Amino acid sequence: MGKVTGFMEFERIEEGYKPVPERVKHYKEFVIGLDDKQASTQAARCMDCGTPFCNSGCPVNNIIPDFNDMVYRSDWKNAIVTLHSTNNFPEFTGRICPAPCEAACTLNVNDDAVGIKSIEHAIIDRAWAEGWVQPQPPKHKTGKKVAVVGSGPAGMAAAQQLARAGHDVTVFEKNDRVGGLLRYGIPDFKMEKTHIDRRVEQMQAEGVTFRTGVMVGELPKGSKVTNWAKETVSAAQLQKEFDAVLLAGGSEQSRDLPVPGRELDGVHFAMEFLPQQNKVNAGDKLKEQLRAEGKHVIVIGGGDTGSDCVGTSNRHGAASVTQFEVMPQPPEEENKPLVWPYWPLKLRTSSSHEEGCVREFAISTKEFIGKNGKVTGLKTVHVEMKDGKLVEVPGTEKEYQADLVLLAMGFTNPVATMLEAFGVDKDGRGNAKASTEFTGGYVTNVPRVFAAGDVRRGQSLVVWAIREGRQAARAVDEFLMGYSDLPR
Repeated sequence: MGKVTGFMEFERIEEGYKPVPERVKHYKEFVIGLDDKQASTQAARCMDCGTPFCNSGCPVNNIIPDFNDMVYRSDWKNAIVTLHSTNNFPEFTGRICPAPCEAACTLNVNDDAVGIKSIEHAIIDRAWAEGWVQPQPPKHKTGKKVAVVGSGPAGMAAAQQLARAGHDVTVFEKNDRVGGLLRYGIPDFKMEKTHIDRRVEQMQAEGVTFRTGVMVGELPKGSKVTNWAKETVSAAQLQKEFDAVLLAGGSEQSRDLPVPGRELDGVHFAMEFLPQQNKVNAGDKLKEQLRAEGKHVIVIGGGDTGSDCVGTSNRHGAASVTQFEVMPQPPEEENKPLVWPYWPLKLRTSSSHEEGCVREFAISTKEFIGKNGKVTGLKTVHVEMKDGKLVEVPGTEKEYQADLVLLAMGFTNPVATMLEAFGVDKDGRGNAKASTEFTGGYVTNVPRVFAAGDVRRGQSLVVWAIREGRQAARAVDEFLMGYSDLPR
């Protein structure tokens, strides 16, 4: 490493945030990234540790010590080459990945981890600013045609890899814009959509065709999943027109809360709420947008989606925002000797929480209450863990005022009938059954049909989606050509 003793000399440098009163007035990104000097100093903390657990902690296996050393030496151009060799879209992961690499950092055993995510963020932003991110069209075309269903990070990664291998790739997206949950699930204040748009332009220059507003299969009747499709394409049509099909849709079936009063107006899934604001930010006009201004908002679910609902509600001007989590409050600091290098259980406070939010832990909703068909509150009870199960604590019943309740308890499985349309077998959770444990991988029971990303593994992280998209691309390329030079 360039600075062998750097980890003893320098402290971790965190990315900054613009002040809360300023940032809640808009939907733009507000993270203040590291400047070149700060990034170099942060990279100097990377240890010559022998076994870089950060590599295996990162699902895409980023070559982290190498690009850290390059940043330390101000070799930014080679740093982005190294980063792109494993990760198609570091501007996505540098903004919204929770950074399992940092949890696995060797320095994290007894000190603050190297700020790997902030360095990645700095590398890709510098690369775009310098014009180093350019289309990489293939030198030769194979004459093979591949359909990718779904334009989230898994579909985008697979499409880019396959196009660079020389295949004619068409991406089908049911919504009106490319990006999947990156587009309509992640708030703009966490990741502005210009990052998706310029990658789409790059991929189009590489030969990828995007067809938006096209549904493959159908949504179940009454589904509340975001869908702005204007036409439908059958599975049989794709199988006839293309040499291979990769299913890369998301896991969009929201986990419901079937308690009394669920039917009341004002109780909505998070994914009814968040996509609407993203459309408005993009300049679209909505007749009846779900708004939180002046309302007492209860967000049920303590994860990232719930946090996104908190941040959006605060920007709407909510009267109050309260977030429920059914599990007990985790410790503020993890037991590092016990959990390192794995992802630790600890209290995580997001930037949205800092903008204003009451957090309630170990609490369960028993009933929604309302008046004239509209929700006015809910009844709760505290719970505790006994013999591995959550049980109610007697005497802890309470009522909360609520004008808007947002259900953000995660996602269970794909919702479209796409899997049925292709005849793809499902696993016990309703996801596409496609193993990764043998050569090739990502193959379903249907010939020439592959599956990757959340549609296969279930709800997961953007970095896992990119990994699966890249690996599935290699599997498809190998199937079509008999061999593949794509990295796995």
